[in-house]
Amino acid sequence: MDKPAARTASALLEELAARQPEHECVVDGARRWSYAQLLQESQTIANGLWALGVRPGDRVAILMGNRAEWLSSYFAILGLGATAVALNTWLTPPEQAYQLNHADVSTLILADRFRHRDVLAELDEMRAIGLSALSRVVVLGDRVPGGATAFEDLATMGETAPLGGIWGAAQPDDVACILYTSGSTARPKGVPLQHWGLIDNMWQIGERMHLRPDDRLWFAVSLFWSFGCVNALFAMLSHGGTMVLQHHFDAGEALRLIEAERCSVFYGTPNIALALAEHPDRAKHDLSSLRTGAAIGTPEQMQMIVDLGARDICNVYGLTEAYGNSAVTDASAPVQRRLLASGAPLDGVELVILDLESGAQLPPGAVGEIALRGHVMPGYLNDPETTAAAMTKDGFFLTGDLGLLDDAGWVQFQGRRKELIKSGGINIAPAEVEVALRSHDAIASVFVTGLDDARLDQAIGAVIVLHPGASASEDDLRHHCRKSLAAYKVPQHFVFVAANQLPVTSTEKLQRNRLYELFPT
Repeated sequence: MDKPAARTASALLEELAARQPEHECVVDGARRWSYAQLLQESQTIANGLWALGVRPGDRVAILMGNRAEWLSSYFAILGLGATAVALNTWLTPPEQAYQLNHADVSTLILADRFRHRDVLAELDEMRAIGLSALSRVVVLGDRVPGGATAFEDLATMGETAPLGGIWGAAQPDDVACILYTSGSTARPKGVPLQHWGLIDNMWQIGERMHLRPDDRLWFAVSLFWSFGCVNALFAMLSHGGTMVLQHHFDAGEALRLIEAERCSVFYGTPNIALALAEHPDRAKHDLSSLRTGAAIGTPEQMQMIVDLGARDICNVYGLTEAYGNSAVTDASAPVQRRLLASGAPLDGVELVILDLESGAQLPPGAVGEIALRGHVMPGYLNDPETTAAAMTKDGFFLTGDLGLLDDAGWVQFQGRRKELIKSGGINIAPAEVEVALRSHDAIASVFVTGLDDARLDQAIGAVIVLHPGASASEDDLRHHCRKSLAAYKVPQHFVFVAANQLPVTSTEKLQRNRLYELFPT
């Protein structure tokens, strides 16, 4: 398939719907939408949102699992020239309220339930905290509170929208979506991504994976991640493929779905692959349809994905700020090469390795900080200081990751310079966990670090210094964390020490890189 001519998300969907209107685009249980139908559903919702008062430049959040309505809402928002804010379904109400306020979200589209959670009750908690900009709520489900709009009513509301004057308002440089990512501060950062990058970067990723219209993606990675609503979605869409949605990851259901739908594309993290490989029903399911996809991990973890059946899996390097991936291996490269390195930079991406002290560019083979230029966000939302600190004078984005370029120009990830913990494929800021723990009355000080873990890559460890005479158990602290943190941010390991047991330098500066030594081996 030739590269699409479209430069915005809505134009891309229109172009593919014109090229292959009846080709299957979205599978969600018994629902099977063609490209033409996804376009029609998206335009219908766009009309309804316009009637509700949404205009170009407005920020509209989505809070639901991997459902077909997530996709139609997303393209409706982007088609109006508004900006989509993808909310993490795993977060607590205080965390979600922060993102809604930080992004000045005026409209929220949500499902009334997600798994065991009552999302409407959680919305009440958010309102109690305060949602300064939120004026409209659209609810998908059978419980629609007073003042909210039923999702299904958008279709009839849209009949009053001005014909032909709504869809396609966005320009290539407009912000399509805002995603939140953890960083070195206690609060997550808003990352704006532009329309052109969703197409240009993801087309290149799909080319490295050798995607075709007959490819079918097993879509269990959460749509709110950049790995989902940016990377996987637009790599598949730009190549005319099919997306088979799994509302939330369950290993047994995933095995059944991959086999039944003959999925050929794997997007996942090492812990997802491990759950599939270790599931007791693994041997009962035929995964021979798997072929390619995207993942990152150690050579052993990547080999595990190959063993599942994705023989042409692509090792990738990237981050949300750079449209998901900046380097991707070619699916046809020898498997041993793909296990060790993340490939060459994509077209339009400059990737260099900088000396940690001088900032000078390093030669092949030398380890330094990975810096990117080209397909990079325009700057953190409402945070010019953090944006400036992350950029070099000549316009390179400092990733905080360590890496090297081999003699073939392929990047090899070597670890993280920043203090981020990567647990189960998710970035977690130690400072955010420390803030939650520090609010416990018994804690004098706390320091959070990553600990090597065979399943998660890194587990979360918390070093606790208690106030004199105070006491707290691990269970107490976990319960305290769950009040304000998503479950995946709650530490798995705790160690209680005296202040004089902390590793410090000769000038009494904490040595964070030695905190792991305090935990029993």
